[in-house]
Amino acid sequence: MEKVKEIRQVISRIDHISIAVRDYEKAFRFFSKLLGAVPGARAEDPSMKYTWQLFSLGDLSRIELMKATEQGSFLENFLRRKEGGVHHLTLETPNIEKMRLWLEEANVPYFGYGSQGDRWKELFIHPRDAFGVLIQIAEFNPDEWLDDSMKMKGPRRFSVTRKGKDLILTMAHPGGGRVAVELTPSEAKELAAELEKIAEEPENNTAQQKGSHEDIH
Repeated sequence: MEKVKEIRQVISRIDHISIAVRDYEKAFRFFSKLLGAVPGARAEDPSMKYTWQLFSLGDLSRIELMKATEQGSFLENFLRRKEGGVHHLTLETPNIEKMRLWLEEANVPYFGYGSQGDRWKELFIHPRDAFGVLIQIAEFNPDEWLDDSMKMKGPRRFSVTRKGKDLILTMAHPGGGRVAVELTPSEAKELAAELEKIAEEPENNTAQQKGSHEDIH
């Protein structure tokens, strides 16, 4: 059980799936116009000879599009015989150093360990060591890479609005962006009562309840 808890602490979630394409403009139209993906951060890496852009789909799902910008890009070989495909899977970690040590302890090889200051720290696991999938593991603040329309506005991490008789509870998500839950009036009252009850409890009792909940799962 302790090992399971430790694993949960080193991987927070799947952040995005990265797709390499030859025709970036065509892919951009497909995902943004047809599927409604919202463009986020975009940048070009001259040293690696490629461009990437992040897109948000729905509330918590994301993809990244990559394209080569000139000959000699690492994407050339990947796209040699196809128009596009899934290139890698990106996992978010709260602590890249802890993740690195975890992999070493498990004798799992990794490469590309590095950082761009505090904004982005990463490493990769080769497909031959990850069942055919290139895995990127990174430590970062997800909100920094999203379009403003996908994030909570203002300093509060939640908002409540009305939809007919029901209420919409919108909250900032630790994985970036926001998530909305539709509640009936009775559910909203039950939630408010539960929050008030827990807020008034001594801190040590709340911590014990949290520990018991984790043991169950």
